[in-house]
Amino acid sequence: MQDDGDGPAIDRSAEVAAEPVCPRHPDRVSYVRCQRCDRPACPQCQRPAAVGFQCVDCVREQARATPSVRTVFGGRASGGRPVVTQAIIAACVVLYVLQLAPGSGITAALALAPGQVAQEPWRLLTSAFLHSPSLILHIVFNMLVLYQVGPWLEQALGRARFAALYVISALGGSVGFLLLGVNANLPAAFQPSVVGASGAVFGMFGALLVLTRTLGRRDQALIGTIAINFVLGVIIPNVAWQGHLGGLVTGALAALIIAKAPAARRSAVQWAGLVALTGALLVLAAWRVAALS
Repeated sequence: MQDDGDGPAIDRSAEVAAEPVCPRHPDRVSYVRCQRCDRPACPQCQRPAAVGFQCVDCVREQARATPSVRTVFGGRASGGRPVVTQAIIAACVVLYVLQLAPGSGITAALALAPGQVAQEPWRLLTSAFLHSPSLILHIVFNMLVLYQVGPWLEQALGRARFAALYVISALGGSVGFLLLGVNANLPAAFQPSVVGASGAVFGMFGALLVLTRTLGRRDQALIGTIAINFVLGVIIPNVAWQGHLGGLVTGALAALIIAKAPAARRSAVQWAGLVALTGALLVLAAWRVAALS
């Protein structure tokens, strides 16, 4: 209540209550209103619009109602940085540093050891994020190729499909080694362990070959690059070329599933096909591991 000295007291509380406050932050007075819903919006909740500002709730509602832009192969177009490629490279580098740490045991715990896959099946994937601690060129070459090829594939497929392609290719590389690189005359416990992202990288090569052909682009240089790298893997000692072949074939098959899915039900067919391919690889791995037992 307030008395002006010449008459009855005036109640100013109604005026105070009438001050516009932000719905998300009721303790903040705001005279700026959303151009869409006309509600007050404090500076934290304001988003620039074509004219004036919109509140954060209207921006989110509009984003949900706006159809997402799709890539040529049906993925969600993200633009910007190739975050999946960068995350894979970062994971490989961090694990490599941990491998170099004395007594870390990372290599022994996560490498593809055929005799331990039955009890620790995650080795089929974790081995693709490790590299030979004694050969720095191993990780340098794989990460360089991934840095060159990954961003294009990630942009063409979308982040989710690219991540799936990489993981399935890594799995295919491991299965390829189990099928072709394991000595059937040796007990499982004496089989050599394998590490490296090469299988997944060759999967990127296989996918790139399929997708560029689908788009009608020339691929002679790519075929030459794949051939040279594969032959080098066969010639150089202690290189699991079987994993390269497994990754190459798996990446090509995954890309075919993505590229050839019918437009009417593209997303459902793509993911169902990728799941089926993953299941087939796991069945092959289980069969081979059981045969070694």
